[in-house]
Amino acid sequence: MAAPVNKIRNAKLVLLGDVGTGKSSLVLRFVKGQFVEFQESTIGAAFFSQTVAVNDETVKFEIWDTAGQERYHSLAPMYYRGAAAAIIVYDITNMATFTRAKKWVQELQSQGNSSTIMALAGNKSDLLESRQVSSEEAEKYAKENGLFFIETSAKTAINVNDIFYEIAKKLLEGQTVQQNTQGMLLTQGQANRTVSTSSCCS
Repeated sequence: MAAPVNKIRNAKLVLLGDVGTGKSSLVLRFVKGQFVEFQESTIGAAFFSQTVAVNDETVKFEIWDTAGQERYHSLAPMYYRGAAAAIIVYDITNMATFTRAKKWVQELQSQGNSSTIMALAGNKSDLLESRQVSSEEAEKYAKENGLFFIETSAKTAINVNDIFYEIAKKLLEGQTVQQNTQGMLLTQGQANRTVSTSSCCS
């Protein structure tokens, strides 16, 4: 009996967040396994692609890394429109970037597709001594808004692959329940060891 053919599904993914939060570093770490200490700011947006295997299926992410500067904000809808998933990134050492991340979430919820899977990433988790945003505060916000939350470090690679894998898993799960699910698609009855998730949202 022939082995089943591996199915490949394309998924548009967008990264949003303030300048300096490490969006480009997360993408570079995920796509190329590299970290550049002094990453130049993205102008407009940068495009990457990378695949993630989940069981017998493969998700090919078409990744749009958007610029964090305010002057590029008006371009953002062009990139997040039609996105299957979004990662909103903040810097755990900078409370202002967390406040800004909340605004991105609000914008996506009001402008985007209600079935878009949204992840909140607290980046720079290697800088614990400089932390301004507690993981408890971010996790509480994520649960209240139907996101899943994870802290990452592009520098040390902690949880970087995990966040993309978890999104891929949710995308594949969501295909079977999308017709009768409203709002964000969340994992039901499962808890990933590195990802905080909730099966219902308050």
